[in-house]
Amino acid sequence: MSQNPEPHAPPMNSKPNVTTCSNCHSPMPAELRFCRNCGFRLGEGLAEYNETVRFGGNVPAAYARSVPVPKKPRRMSGMTWIFVGLLVFFVCAAAFTAVITPLRHVAPVEFRAPVARSWVGTEDFDTTDGGVTFEAINIPDGPADKAGLVGGDIITTFDGQTVTEDDQMMDLLKNTPVGKTVDVVYIRDGETKTTKLTTISEDESKRLQRAFDKRPEGKGQFGYEDGDSERVQIPNSKLYGVKLNSILNSRPADLAGVKEGDVVIEFGGVPIRTRQEFLMRVRRALPYSTMKLVVMRGDQKLEIPVKMGKA
Repeated sequence: MSQNPEPHAPPMNSKPNVTTCSNCHSPMPAELRFCRNCGFRLGEGLAEYNETVRFGGNVPAAYARSVPVPKKPRRMSGMTWIFVGLLVFFVCAAAFTAVITPLRHVAPVEFRAPVARSWVGTEDFDTTDGGVTFEAINIPDGPADKAGLVGGDIITTFDGQTVTEDDQMMDLLKNTPVGKTVDVVYIRDGETKTTKLTTISEDESKRLQRAFDKRPEGKGQFGYEDGDSERVQIPNSKLYGVKLNSILNSRPADLAGVKEGDVVIEFGGVPIRTRQEFLMRVRRALPYSTMKLVVMRGDQKLEIPVKMGKA
């Protein structure tokens, strides 16, 4: 039997074939594929090294710990795709609606209503027998105030149009140009009257309201419980007034001799037909001025001067 010959030992004076790592510049035998110090693959770089790692190559542990292995991207599940699809659908639908809906409501120019609505300076309108009514003049020096209207009046005709319900009245105001003077037919105490009214803009209405609210003189005080008053009809007549059920002690009304149960029919020369109208007229009165009050006390009609207080 032949024995394997022993490998020949390199000559003692031969120098090993040494090269330098192009990554960390450490010396290493040229026969090695990877640098022992940093794991860099000689001549091909990190890209080739990563491919070797992915396919199970023999990689130095130091380099494997320092270079992360790329992770596979996560794929969205079926439910996620459904959610994304629905989200895209609703966003597109909303955008479509926002663009198309306004276009559907654009009327032809010749039929388009005026943009600015007219204001007359009254409380909201209510439908009543014969037309529409309102509770009070809420803007001093406004159109209705200048026209001589008061709360409780029944408007039957506005600018030549017969009025039968509150919605119709609001439509008329929407279609009446700001600044137009119109004829108003109304009923007060069973009598038909006519007046003229010039409409104003919303901005002007707000300006008048602010001017009243910030009036330097302040608001008037009468001395009664507004919540304990009521609108009543005067017996054997078509007149209405405001019955005062509570008079506050040592206040202007009490000091002037006004009694509980008195029915106010006039204040400062203005007919009083509703609770709100009386309250507004009291507030409009200048503090410390003297106002003529007309009341019905039973069958008696009395005139009482009242020196107003300040609220």
